[in-house]
Amino acid sequence: MNGILIIDKPKGWTSYEVVSKVRKKLRLKKVGHGGTLDPIATGVLPIYLNEGTKLVPFNLDVTKDYLAVLRLGQETDTYDADGEIIRETKDFHFEAAAIQEVLDRFRGTIWQVPPIYSAIKREGRPLYQRARAGEILTLPPREVVIHHLAMRSFEPPFLTLEITCGRGTYIRSLAADIGKAMGCGAHLTDLRRLRSGKFRIDQALSMEEFQRRIEQNRIQEIVISLKDGVEIQAELRMDGKNARRVRQGLSPQPEDFVGLDWSRFVKGERIRLLNGAEHLVAILEVTGGGHPGTYGAAGGFRILRVFNDSWREPAG
Repeated sequence: MNGILIIDKPKGWTSYEVVSKVRKKLRLKKVGHGGTLDPIATGVLPIYLNEGTKLVPFNLDVTKDYLAVLRLGQETDTYDADGEIIRETKDFHFEAAAIQEVLDRFRGTIWQVPPIYSAIKREGRPLYQRARAGEILTLPPREVVIHHLAMRSFEPPFLTLEITCGRGTYIRSLAADIGKAMGCGAHLTDLRRLRSGKFRIDQALSMEEFQRRIEQNRIQEIVISLKDGVEIQAELRMDGKNARRVRQGLSPQPEDFVGLDWSRFVKGERIRLLNGAEHLVAILEVTGGGHPGTYGAAGGFRILRVFNDSWREPAG
């Protein structure tokens, strides 16, 4: 079984626990996830199965949509409701206009310090392990991009936000920083991921539905194919004989494709290479065409990854 399964991660579960459960139930050796969700969070968690695990690096630089609930007036050591309250402000009042003014500061490219209670590794150990062992940790800020930030509702002390962000953004850190900017502090109480790249919440299975489909032998119906499981739009198709050559490590040439219009492609662009209409053979990078980002009249391809998806090769 190759492909991607979209799970609606339950609250209280780690992403690893979801992966472990899927691996055990499907009896697969290779299972991974795309984008860690904290235990407090729910929502879209892409689970990559067998050959699908090779797609993870190609889906990292995607935007994600969240619905986040902040509890104003309380700061915690983990920036979320699982931590200990370290500071509390009881007397505060905000009008909608004042909240909007603060949110304006957090749109676009911003600098953010990741939480020390996180899965980021330093010298091979997750930071949360070092923090729990009492180490004093200082992390450098890093750039993240907030594409969309809007107030959904404000029912004091709870502020609900809609967020679209780029890779590496910690919503817990964003919540804490917004609380500091408002002068009262805040922490994250609820977080729901509604989209991760091309994967949406309406595609996601609850763990209960996942179990039912296993029992009914219907899980394959909702596994996303390798072809449809990557954020790459451009594609080329080839027959089974040429596909077999690519599987053996031989880069395809423009002349392998009848009537190829090379001007369709840009140097550095990634392409899905298919056998027929359905089976992913490889992900290619365009190597011809002059300077990066320009069109060219001739060129070639470099294989980035080969996939052992199933297809029928022609007889002989």
